[in-house]
Amino acid sequence: MKRRKILQTLSVIVLLPIASLKNFSRGFANPVTPENLKPLNKPPKTWRKYLSPEAYQVLFEQQTEDANSSELNQEHREGTYICAACYLPLFQSIYKYESGSGWPSFFQSIPSHVSTQLDDSIGIIRTEYHCIRCGGHQGHVFKDGPPPTGERWCNNGLSLKFILKTEPLPLLRS
Repeated sequence: MKRRKILQTLSVIVLLPIASLKNFSRGFANPVTPENLKPLNKPPKTWRKYLSPEAYQVLFEQQTEDANSSELNQEHREGTYICAACYLPLFQSIYKYESGSGWPSFFQSIPSHVSTQLDDSIGIIRTEYHCIRCGGHQGHVFKDGPPPTGERWCNNGLSLKFILKTEPLPLLRS
């Protein structure tokens, strides 16, 4: 039994980057390049016109939505999760899993699309992550996730938009 689990985990580790690249490249009108991964350096208030007041509070005022309030918790279709502010793809649906935490959770992000920093705002040290382009607060990373990474990227649903695999990804906002 253990041998089967090890082989399954290894196959995921080997195939995940290949599947990720295949899914990630589809329908992207302006491909992600090092140039458009650079921080936009816009003041947070410029994003207010694109976002609901609640999404703005989560993304740019470091608020957290209530647990179990996001419809993305129940999203199980194939697709891409993009930043609600600038539309940068942050997660593929193949990275999503049910953590039981009450927030959409992933075992990894799309490499280089997020930045991390330590956060001690509630008296404990956590790793917080933000969209690399707009700086929008997404959530926190914990070390209690499933294989192959052992990580739980716990995301605010208001910080994301889900784009179905059969739909084209929107142009990056700038």
